[in-house]
Amino acid sequence: MLDFRGSRHLLPALGLTLLLAPLAAQPASAQGKLDARYVVKLAGIPIGRGTWVVEIADDQYVASASGGTSGLLRAFQGGEGKSASRGKVSDGHLVAASYITSIVTERRSDNVRITLTGGNVKDFSVLPEPPPNPDRVPLTEANRRGVTDPMTAALVRVAGTADPLSAEACRGATIPVFDGQIRYDLKLEFKRKDRIKVERGYQGDVLVCGVRFAPLAGHDPTRSAIQYLMKQHGMEVWLAPIAGTRVLAPIRVVVPTPLGNGVLEATQFVSVAQPTSAANAAKPQ
Repeated sequence: MLDFRGSRHLLPALGLTLLLAPLAAQPASAQGKLDARYVVKLAGIPIGRGTWVVEIADDQYVASASGGTSGLLRAFQGGEGKSASRGKVSDGHLVAASYITSIVTERRSDNVRITLTGGNVKDFSVLPEPPPNPDRVPLTEANRRGVTDPMTAALVRVAGTADPLSAEACRGATIPVFDGQIRYDLKLEFKRKDRIKVERGYQGDVLVCGVRFAPLAGHDPTRSAIQYLMKQHGMEVWLAPIAGTRVLAPIRVVVPTPLGNGVLEATQFVSVAQPTSAANAAKPQ
């Protein structure tokens, strides 16, 4: 069995708030809102549910997520979690300003807070603090520069005016992420375009990107869960557009595990365009 203890912040990052970060973009000129609901399955068995709400304006964005275990898993280890991120839209980039997450189980509560300025970590806290581990790769000041948080990393802002569901949106990208404990890169590759039909909301084309996990610091390289994730070539994220914007969001995520594929899939993916600030200002009073 793989030991996934100590990876409680990494694994959610590979799930609901997965996996991507803003790419080079043109200045934002639209607004939109996403209201999504997800179910998590392991080897086809439901083990959790979650919600995700994203609001993108001309100059700022807010995202919040919540979820919990369900079904058979809840009988063994019930748990709930909440995360939120906010930041600015600057020259088309989504630039994180703050990130918080809380995971509560019957046995413990874990809380992470990160404050960022211009892509650099200004301050962060992890409670309770992880126990000393001589095998852990030291986390340096340099590791906390030029990064994004896990939730902002789940939103892809695509440049230009062409179809945002193009191969270039994920081809060869490397995304720097800091989750409060581990500094890791996510390496993306274009796999294919596909189609999807959600129970409520979106139906149409999606962009499927492969994902590789590359930890740099803050992790224990001897831990079996880390070694397993580093070797995986089957992780992928399916991206769909948020109406009124050039931002893509995860609609399906696949993470192989020793027990079968872990799949996070939207049962609702409803997005609506909203008037831009300029349009609002132009309206007669």
